[in-house]
Amino acid sequence: MYKVYLAIILLFFPLSFIFSRNSFAEDNFETDASIEYKVNDNGLSSVTNVFTLRNLKSELQVKSFVFTLRGVNPKNVKAFENGNELVVFQTQENKNTIFTVNFPEKVAGVGKYRTFILSYDEESFAVKSGEIWEVNIPKIDKDNIFDKLNITLSIPLSFGDEAYITPEPSEINKDTTNKIYVFDKSRLVKNAITAVFGKSQIYSFNLMYRIENPVNKKGLTQIAIPPDTSLQRVYYENIDPKPKRVYLDNDGNWLAEFLLPPKEKIDVKVLGSVQIFTKPRKLLAVSAHVLNENTKPKEFWQSDDPQIKELASSLKTPEEIYKFVTNYLNYNEERVKPNVVRLGAKAALVSPNNAICMEFTDLFIAIARAAGIPAREINGFADTDNPKIQPLSLVADVLHSWPEYWNKDLETWIPVDPTWGATSGNDYFNKLDLKHITFVIHGSDSTLPYAPGSYKLGPNPQKDVYIAIGSLPEKNRPNIKIEYDLKNKFFIFNKELLIRVTNSGASQAFNLNPKIFFDGKLTKEENIQSLPPYGQHRISLDIPSLIFSNKSPKEVLVTVDSVQTYIDNKSYNIVILRLVVIFILIFLTLFIFLIKSHKLNLKYYVSYLISKKNKS
Repeated sequence: MYKVYLAIILLFFPLSFIFSRNSFAEDNFETDASIEYKVNDNGLSSVTNVFTLRNLKSELQVKSFVFTLRGVNPKNVKAFENGNELVVFQTQENKNTIFTVNFPEKVAGVGKYRTFILSYDEESFAVKSGEIWEVNIPKIDKDNIFDKLNITLSIPLSFGDEAYITPEPSEINKDTTNKIYVFDKSRLVKNAITAVFGKSQIYSFNLMYRIENPVNKKGLTQIAIPPDTSLQRVYYENIDPKPKRVYLDNDGNWLAEFLLPPKEKIDVKVLGSVQIFTKPRKLLAVSAHVLNENTKPKEFWQSDDPQIKELASSLKTPEEIYKFVTNYLNYNEERVKPNVVRLGAKAALVSPNNAICMEFTDLFIAIARAAGIPAREINGFADTDNPKIQPLSLVADVLHSWPEYWNKDLETWIPVDPTWGATSGNDYFNKLDLKHITFVIHGSDSTLPYAPGSYKLGPNPQKDVYIAIGSLPEKNRPNIKIEYDLKNKFFIFNKELLIRVTNSGASQAFNLNPKIFFDGKLTKEENIQSLPPYGQHRISLDIPSLIFSNKSPKEVLVTVDSVQTYIDNKSYNIVILRLVVIFILIFLTLFIFLIKSHKLNLKYYVSYLISKKNKS
């Protein structure tokens, strides 16, 4: 933030005074400013301020110009007027850097003006954070003396496309090396300039889940681990202990399943990385059933409430709903603490001054659903330096929530953040930044599954969620394997082939196409839309017996794209044995039949053999 003052000298009096725009200077001088922030490839910003001071009274002139910067550390400060260098006095007060420029020449008379340049270099305006560049330009102080203001932000093309920029520039230009954003005063009154450049950002995560089986028999327990979404891709380094499997629910959550012995307690440690993208990717098709489920009222989304339905009748688009929620609710930072009671959409309408992220999210979802727009909640982590809305994950596992709505034209879920929109004044509807990490998705249920940080045991819960800027792991691909069991249904009948397609890699695999061949002929084919890390897909089929069918294969081939496994049927190796066994079984059956039908007198034959032996 910066502030400017003028030192005014009265031609008829020997004393000079410093006045802010709110007093003397406002009525006697007009001040225009054109400020250029030019960022180089290394992130150093060269700032050039061109100031024009115009006299409105004949008896006054400007003797000094005072320029204040807050929270920065400028270097190479210089000032020029008409090509001549001016002396700049630099002082420090707390976090403020104050420049004073004295003018040696007098400029007097109504309409007379002077134009001078104040320039400096600053390293903190552009910062490399992981895979992205973050640019933050100081906010214009509300007491500034500028009548006209124009700011130009020049960003090297090497930074990549903007992932997010606010406020919206009035003009965007481009040359061979830079992209140039122009802002006028009307867009800078409320907000600083904030921008993020780059295609993606990568975070590492370290999550702990504390789970137990409270009953006296073995039982399955599930935990929700961070999933892939249209805006994020997850890479898993390790889950310890290894889950029985990982599968997707209808909302797109990844659920890791563990089989626990009776009365068993375990700590599950999950390590990995997540890559956040600027633009949504098309992943899995969303069914009409799921979209319909995301328009129904739930415990905290009372879309059937008369007042909410009345709002929905007038707020018919997601953007109108977003603007209403951000303007109607007020953030109450005193409620941001562990175990806070969730109010829900209906209570948020009644108590608009008592909202935190849950109420902003719940009210948006309830109104959207009442308007027939599919909407759902995301629970996760949002990285911010704003202490008023920062998650308490530094000291506790209080996470952030924000809504998503279904864009039927793009056929994807679009995230928005009305909480950040209300607290920052920035636009978090048209473009989200690269700082929101999805942990769980709530669509068919407003509370389940629970997000990481919620799985705690005992009276003294510990911190279980750790997030940091990371890098793309070396092992970041799926690893598809084929496992199988070949079982005899009965000794002489068909065999059952059980095939498991597993993913032991770091990331999710998409659109896998398992095929099973009997002696080179395609017998069965399936499609696996997605297979997450630690996931498995099962296929079962019968192999005909050689004894009763001439279609029993000698060799079975299983392929999943480029992965393949040969299975030796071994029928031909045991065919003779099976024939012998069948012959013995037939003989015994016939023998028993003859005895029971009295066609074979076993006692007679035994007596005959004994007497014959005695004679000999």
